[in-house]
Amino acid sequence: MGSFSLIHWIILGLFLLLLFGGNRFSNMMKDVAKGMKSFKEGMADDEEEKRKRYEDERRRAEPPRLPRDQDPIDVTARREDPVSPPRDDDPR
Repeated sequence: MGSFSLIHWIILGLFLLLLFGGNRFSNMMKDVAKGMKSFKEGMADDEEEKRKRYEDERRRAEPPRLPRDQDPIDVTARREDPVSPPRDDDPR
């Protein structure tokens, strides 16, 4: 009463084979296989595109690297006490 038994599946398969014919059925299976293959390729392309986008974002986020022989230039302003030249009348 519940599910199909093995004999039911065999009869159904023979009926479909007679209905669609051997050549037509094999052509349909080829089309299904081609569709699955193109679907998998599309999924792989999406994964590749996501990976490239992630790498581009990561490259933009990290600071640029300097070659080892090049030191960064310090551009911070330093406040030093101005040294005035000694005066002639200064008793030091």
